[in-house]
Amino acid sequence: MRVPALPPRPAPPRLRRALGTHSLRVKLTLANVALLALGIIAATAVSIMGMQHYLLGQIDSQLTKTRDSLSGSHLTLRQIDSFAALGLIREHITTERTEDRPAPDTVFVAVDGETGTAVSILGVAPTDTQRGLARAVGDPRGLVADAEPRDVTVDGTPYRATAIRLSDGTDILLAISTDVLHKGIAKALKLDLAVGTLLLALLACLTLFSVRRRMLPLEDMVETSSAIAEGDLTRRIPSRHHPTHEVEQLRLALNAMLHQVESAYRTRERTAAQLRRFVADASHELRTPLSAIRGYLQLYDRGMLREPAERKRAWDRMMAEADRMGHLVDELLLLARLDQQPELRLRNVDVSALVRDAAEDLRAQQPGRPVSVGADGALLVRADESGLRQVLGNLVANVRTHTPPDVPVRLGVERSDGVVRLCVADEGPGLATEDASRVFDRFFRAGGGAGSGLGLAIVQGVVRAHGGDVAVRTAPGAGLAVTVTLPAARGTAVR
Repeated sequence: MRVPALPPRPAPPRLRRALGTHSLRVKLTLANVALLALGIIAATAVSIMGMQHYLLGQIDSQLTKTRDSLSGSHLTLRQIDSFAALGLIREHITTERTEDRPAPDTVFVAVDGETGTAVSILGVAPTDTQRGLARAVGDPRGLVADAEPRDVTVDGTPYRATAIRLSDGTDILLAISTDVLHKGIAKALKLDLAVGTLLLALLACLTLFSVRRRMLPLEDMVETSSAIAEGDLTRRIPSRHHPTHEVEQLRLALNAMLHQVESAYRTRERTAAQLRRFVADASHELRTPLSAIRGYLQLYDRGMLREPAERKRAWDRMMAEADRMGHLVDELLLLARLDQQPELRLRNVDVSALVRDAAEDLRAQQPGRPVSVGADGALLVRADESGLRQVLGNLVANVRTHTPPDVPVRLGVERSDGVVRLCVADEGPGLATEDASRVFDRFFRAGGGAGSGLGLAIVQGVVRAHGGDVAVRTAPGAGLAVTVTLPAARGTAVR
């Protein structure tokens, strides 16, 4: 179904979605990358701090153990000099930094308690590293009082240092270089940052691919909406393989909405066409009697009706045409009220009695027509009595108008499955299939026959106002049977 299209848009939807950084795809990718970046930064920070804390703890433990060992021995500097077993200390105190040899990791230096300068041990003069450690510490009393080692920097090299005071008042400084530790942490940080950057790039690519795949149904929705805006109301959103639950629900809801929109549009077009046809038919039906009345009035005005018999015949014809117009207008007003769904005066009505009355009326109007009735006892429905009488009257009038006067007619009523079925069937010529499909259209007359063409339309309107339904069964040469189905009154039965 095509409808008038909207003005063309400046760019295709796919091109517009691909431009700019404000698309949902880019925002989701940036959000995922940002979250992963925060996670990597947090994890790296925690791991680096944990590793640094652990390694520094190991160095501090070593320094504290050595300090406690010297403190428990209660030695003096002279006694330390006399021990030949201090080869290890000698190695530490005599190791000097040269171009071919890096600075020692462990530094052991004796400091004069009064001057704060490094002194000789085992007759060996202090090295530059030892003197630098003494200068960096300054007054060793604060370091002696500290329970934990602290950081010092010797000639640009970081150390962890502690101190102990000997019995003779000499201060011993113990320090271990942390340069290797800091360089290792820096390398680990660079490695984490490199791996994190690679992971972020990989995540960005995977997110772009995944979001693009997941958003294909949304692109289908945009394309379908664009096609519908251009006039194709039959387009629907196609289904994708393995869709997400929410997107599939949205697709089904939109397709249901589009189906309702198309149905509403078709109904509106059909209603508009029926209205145009209705106006044309009503104008035609009213124009015929008006033309006849106007013609007789012109004859009278020109003095052409001179004989009393002619004037009486003209008068009778005008009255007949006026009655025809009045009847037509009454039927149109009734259909208009039925379209507005008026409130009916409902009460228990005996349908069997109404059927018997309609059969008696038909026998009185056409004595030669065989009429059979199947309406024994009383059968009640909750309905408007005048409306049901009009339904029966129109059905009987339809038989009387469109079938020969000797064609048998059967009127019957029965109750089954909580509904009451009223049937008026004749053995007349019947209708073709295309005519039967339009039998309830207003002003429709099969073969251009007599009547206004509103009888069965009124029957359908009254029955639907009662919450019932009406159906037709016919075929060429097989007669016409109209069945009216109404809900039965509660708590009633055939008596």
